[in-house]
Amino acid sequence: MEESTGGEPERERRPVEESHRPLPEKVRRRVVALTGEALGGLTVADLPAPLRQYARFAPARRVRFGGNAMAAALESDPVFRQRIGERLREADAELAQALEGGTPPAAADPVDVAAFAYVLRPVDWDKLVQTAGEEAQRAQAERAGEQAERELARLREELAQAQSAARDEAGRLRGELEAARKENDSLHRKLRSAVSDVKRGEAAVRRAKAEAEEARAQAAAQKAAADSEARRLRARVAEAEAALEAGRRAVREGRSVEDMRVRLLLDTVLDAAQGLRRELALPPATHSPADLVDAVEPGRLSPKDIAHRALSEEDPALLDQLLALPRVHLLVDGYNVTKTGYPSLPLEKQRLRLLGGLSMLAAQSGAEVTCVFDGAELAAPVLLAPPRGVRVLFSKPGQTADELIRRLVRAEPEGRPVVVVSTDREVADGVAAAGARPVPSVLLLKRLGRT
Repeated sequence: MEESTGGEPERERRPVEESHRPLPEKVRRRVVALTGEALGGLTVADLPAPLRQYARFAPARRVRFGGNAMAAALESDPVFRQRIGERLREADAELAQALEGGTPPAAADPVDVAAFAYVLRPVDWDKLVQTAGEEAQRAQAERAGEQAERELARLREELAQAQSAARDEAGRLRGELEAARKENDSLHRKLRSAVSDVKRGEAAVRRAKAEAEEARAQAAAQKAAADSEARRLRARVAEAEAALEAGRRAVREGRSVEDMRVRLLLDTVLDAAQGLRRELALPPATHSPADLVDAVEPGRLSPKDIAHRALSEEDPALLDQLLALPRVHLLVDGYNVTKTGYPSLPLEKQRLRLLGGLSMLAAQSGAEVTCVFDGAELAAPVLLAPPRGVRVLFSKPGQTADELIRRLVRAEPEGRPVVVVSTDREVADGVAAAGARPVPSVLLLKRLGRT
């Protein structure tokens, strides 16, 4: 070790004041990089113990994995620092001589100057390191300022583009708004025209109804006149037939030529009456004189008359009497019945239980049975196999089961007995006004429970 340091200049052997200021980051990285490159020229014995494991690494790997250890060795081991300095003198003798002479070249990189000064430790080397760090920071600040100016210019350009795009978009939106306003005005005019057309159509319908009523009245009057004329002609024909029969009897009895003339006259009248019937195309007589006599006819049995019997509104016998009416139609408000009888069951089991009972009731009574369920809240159609003898319907989206029941009642011809099972008072009143007979749900439940 004495031999390796014996040939150094006198100023290298004199004590140098250590710097306690931290190296600038760029200078530190440059020092480590130079040390990693110079480390390959030393033997393992010349290296401090912490650095021997990095001797076989490539320079980049030495810097990556042993950078901190090399920086610590340079700071704490003067002998290792001198050996690294010798390698730096060999690598850049001009810069090393300039630093040792106290005149660093002006064109040199301040970071390289500071790194060489830190390793070689010439006179005032710490000032060189500090000056190089300040220049590096100033250069970095200048680059950052230039970059910030470029970024500011870019942002200003983007802002101008954004403002231009915003103005264009605002103009486009104003144009669309104006077009929408014009379209709205056009739609309002069309709506007013459509409303006027609807009102004219309603007036035309009212006129058509009035004309139809008038035509029906005229047709009824013409039919009455035709019936009266037909009766008159039938009377004349009867008289002619009677005269003909008398003439025939006279012929049979050998009457005179005058009787034969009468017979000929009667035959002529009869033929004329038949020709008149064919010419008028009179229909066959469908009424008898007794039909024209004003009197009170006996009434017919209807669902409303069943209520006059001495039966309770919840007596199952009442439903049996209603179902015994000819061609009766039983309409059932499905969920109204199931939620009255067994509300705790799931909806699917409620439907199956009710439809099973209705199937047996339809088989026993022979009545037409329709069960209506509310389908307005269903996300999809219900998959269901309707039982034999029972028609199963679900209301459409936006329509309730009550509305569907009222439509079914209105679809029936006037005079057909229709029985509606529902506890809903609004439904009961509505179907009663339409001519159907409402019964409570508990009545059907009792009747099904008896089955």
